[in-house]
Amino acid sequence: MGRTNRKRRSTLANRAIAASAALALGGGGLLAANIYASAGEGKNSTQNAQTTAAGVATIKCPDVGQQLTDVPKGARAGVDKELAKLDQQVTEAYKRLADTRQAQAGDSSYVNNAILSPLKSKRTATIDRIGNNIQRSGGKAPQQQDQLAECEGVPADQPAAGEGQGDGQGQNDGQDQGQDQGNGQDQGQDNGQDQGQDQGNGGQDGNGPAADDFQDITQVQPTGGAKGVGPNGLPANGDSGSTGTFTTNCGTNENENRNSDNVIVAPGVSNGAQHQHDYVGNQDNDAFASDQDLAAADTTCQNQGDKSSYFWPVLRVQDGQDDIDANAPGGGQDGNVGTILQASEAQLKFVGNQKGDVVAMPTALRIITGDAKSFVNGLANANTNWSCTGFEDRQLTDKYPICPEGSSVVRTTNFQSCWDGQNIDSANHRTHVSFVQADGTCGNGFQAIPQLQVRLVYDVDAPQIQNGQVQNAFAVDSFPDQLHKPITDHNDFINFFDENTMNQVVDCINSGQDCQ
Repeated sequence: MGRTNRKRRSTLANRAIAASAALALGGGGLLAANIYASAGEGKNSTQNAQTTAAGVATIKCPDVGQQLTDVPKGARAGVDKELAKLDQQVTEAYKRLADTRQAQAGDSSYVNNAILSPLKSKRTATIDRIGNNIQRSGGKAPQQQDQLAECEGVPADQPAAGEGQGDGQGQNDGQDQGQDQGNGQDQGQDNGQDQGQDQGNGGQDGNGPAADDFQDITQVQPTGGAKGVGPNGLPANGDSGSTGTFTTNCGTNENENRNSDNVIVAPGVSNGAQHQHDYVGNQDNDAFASDQDLAAADTTCQNQGDKSSYFWPVLRVQDGQDDIDANAPGGGQDGNVGTILQASEAQLKFVGNQKGDVVAMPTALRIITGDAKSFVNGLANANTNWSCTGFEDRQLTDKYPICPEGSSVVRTTNFQSCWDGQNIDSANHRTHVSFVQADGTCGNGFQAIPQLQVRLVYDVDAPQIQNGQVQNAFAVDSFPDQLHKPITDHNDFINFFDENTMNQVVDCINSGQDCQ
């Protein structure tokens, strides 16, 4: 049952109080630590990463959630909370890693004995509870639980490509295509971190971004525009099929409606995202919002028939200033520091399918695109497009753009647009939707739905690179262990168009009209 008379928590201060009551990180913020990767380490040398203290920049663990493709519905609430505990455990281990550099320097086994081994023990117990929860509901526990519990220390230049944990739904092909078009970045398998060993992790709080996470957009060759990250690397729509559009105007979060929850991935868990999200559209989205709450909420969308929730990680400039969440979970306590930037534009557009008509999205359909953990997970579910106004035929997937004077930063996201026709969500929050196939059709009997395309524009001063260090950097909020890498950008959507408005969306797209 949905809760009634629930007052919206409108300030981040209140969010911090709530978070401290459930899965709060506690303690102070991350200590600044310049961490350098060893240039002599092999790409897969766990032993080197564990025993060379200066070479361990972060912690890499198997993404258990992406392995859970068949969880009985009765077990999902409990499983999601246990998965959030796994994230919490990694964060706590990363903090110990960042806070114990002196001890690591004097003991080559410190990382393994004092950080990774205790982490494995905690993860083993949590994964056991996940398996028991699933089995009690009639499902099968995850296989190779011992391997899922094992984590390793990795350097800042740890490659991610080809190491994705999910099914990827063909997304890796699209990302590779975007990286292989000669844009002069040496993007390849190291995710642009090939120089990381010389620059440290950088960042205002010592955990990224680094100078090598930025690229002058004027030095990038045209790549054809933002990718939809299907096998063809293109958005779902084209000049045939259903060619119409529906644009919804929901503002740029003028209300400063933000929290560090994620009701899709971690329902019922305060600070489940460990980074701040901007929300536009639905105004009642937090970890505890039921579908009934969301359906009854206010919306910032001009079309009041659209109460959908659109949310993404905030972008910050690391200017040394404290924002409202400087001492709060999801903010300073999780290494997300600096002034939060409000987008100057937030364009939300739905488009069609290049091969045929689209069908209506079901109410409460949830879609996440991109991967907040892609720095260690790999590119299988990554979906990032970074550019600058005036240069949007040039896109970066794993670097932040340095824009020339008069040009603004652009984040573009094209969502999955094929639906299994049955489920509004799935156990790993991915397999109920997919991207179009290379020929523009939906595979596996899926149906084409309107594709959401989000374009965010930010007016921010260009970072400066001096002596291998970045100054006035900006970055998306991230889990602490993801080092604020640009490849971790992601976007979330929950459909709460009312039936009449959704039918208008479908009619406009299928009839070739441009509506709003």
